[in-house]
Amino acid sequence: MDNWLQPTILEGKRAKLIPLEKSHKAELLQAASDGNLWELWFTSVPSAETMDSYIETALKGQKAGTALPFVVIDKYTNEVVGSTRYLNVEVEHKRLEIGATWYAQKVQRTGLNTECKYLLLQHAFEQLKCIAVEFRTHYHNLASRTAISKLGAKQEGILRNHRIDPQGNYRDTVVFSILESEWATVKYGLEHRMNKKY
Repeated sequence: MDNWLQPTILEGKRAKLIPLEKSHKAELLQAASDGNLWELWFTSVPSAETMDSYIETALKGQKAGTALPFVVIDKYTNEVVGSTRYLNVEVEHKRLEIGATWYAQKVQRTGLNTECKYLLLQHAFEQLKCIAVEFRTHYHNLASRTAISKLGAKQEGILRNHRIDPQGNYRDTVVFSILESEWATVKYGLEHRMNKKY
């Protein structure tokens, strides 16, 4: 199980996910600048001041085997438009979370996120043989909660006072999941959505 989570490339019609590297810093900063995404108080999108530590934390998680970070490329423009990752990986329990996801404003609500989640879920269930995949989001991030529900994930509950943000505010975290037994139905639904979009 030591080699369970290996850097890999996931590719669809529009989205291409490649392993995050330090060399992606400038492109990620440009993507985050489209909409000044770091100004959204309920998300953790890196800014010019935090990008180095953001990448360092992601790569440290990869080295420890608890995360696998990706940069997202929009194949229509061949530009880096965001980032996502597997995190909170529990190899012995075949569970992981898909999170730390953000996109440049110009590709939000275009179907790109749906395809990225499809690729990540397909790899998790079909190659890694996960028994469950989690999603977590801020209680106040209603757009994210709606998007996760639309994927076919079910809400498990709310972790009250789960985190303390940089401003000292308490964060309630909403937890969703998709189980191995639900993947076939979720996959069918996602493919139906993507076929309508493209």
